[in-house]
Amino acid sequence: MLENLNKEMLFHDYYSKWIMLYKAGAIRKVTMDKYLLTNSWLTKIVPDLKLCDLTRIAYQQLLNSYASTHERQTTMDFHHQLKSSILDAVDEGLIERDPTRKAIIKGKSPRKKKTKYLNQFELQTLLSNLNLDSAVNFDWLILLIAKTGIRFSEALALTSKDFDFARQMLSIDKTWDYKENGGFLPTKNKSSVRKIQLDWQTIIQFSGLLKKLPAENPIFINGKVYNSTVNNLLERHCNKLNISSITIHGLRHTHASLLLFAGVSIASVARRLGHSSITTTQKTYLHIIQELENKDIDLVMRSLATLN
Repeated sequence: MLENLNKEMLFHDYYSKWIMLYKAGAIRKVTMDKYLLTNSWLTKIVPDLKLCDLTRIAYQQLLNSYASTHERQTTMDFHHQLKSSILDAVDEGLIERDPTRKAIIKGKSPRKKKTKYLNQFELQTLLSNLNLDSAVNFDWLILLIAKTGIRFSEALALTSKDFDFARQMLSIDKTWDYKENGGFLPTKNKSSVRKIQLDWQTIIQFSGLLKKLPAENPIFINGKVYNSTVNNLLERHCNKLNISSITIHGLRHTHASLLLFAGVSIASVARRLGHSSITTTQKTYLHIIQELENKDIDLVMRSLATLN
């Protein structure tokens, strides 16, 4: 596919071919869509830019154009996707020098972030007011994600046989393709295949709910399921109860945050969430970790002050 490449070809054409050679079939569809979106921006911003003209100045101008309508983190992701392909072009001799060297990442000021998680009182208020009758509904889904921190796609893929009530364990080994045509998919990464310990109250609640359901069928799937449907339901609950409005993914953040504040180690939280590395957990919950470190400093100082 890349045999006929030359320095005179358009950058977005090269990038499109590079995606198909190196990324197609090797990454998840959601990630592939991000690469394709990057290519559409290339076509829009620099439709006539050739590989031979891709200098540091030209590349910085490209980044600046993109950054004028995007936040800095989004611009950084855009830069990283382009840089991978450009370094390959340098290795192939299509570009003489790396134009991404010392690139300056800019971007719009970030929008005010919505609340990502509930505090313990708010979560207790929410869970106490869910409609948990004898039939499966999305309130049960809200409860389970709040109690386990699993991803939305992981929760949708759960079947009755994934619950080990005797050992109080929940097995996560698949996801549900709710964004496309439905059906089971592999987990996000190898670390996402895991067993999660459940509290006794959740065990009692779900053992009663699931005892008459088919073992192989997804518990929460009855036709097409949309993330927005559950988010809207959760938002209505929050507004009715006058607590912070969060998304269904915010319940995952809530779960992790409460564990960290309770003193659970970062390593244990990372395993429970199915993160591929502790670094991911540290980056995601940096603000909480810093807050806990400040409390630790106060504790250390009080302890030292008692020494003679």
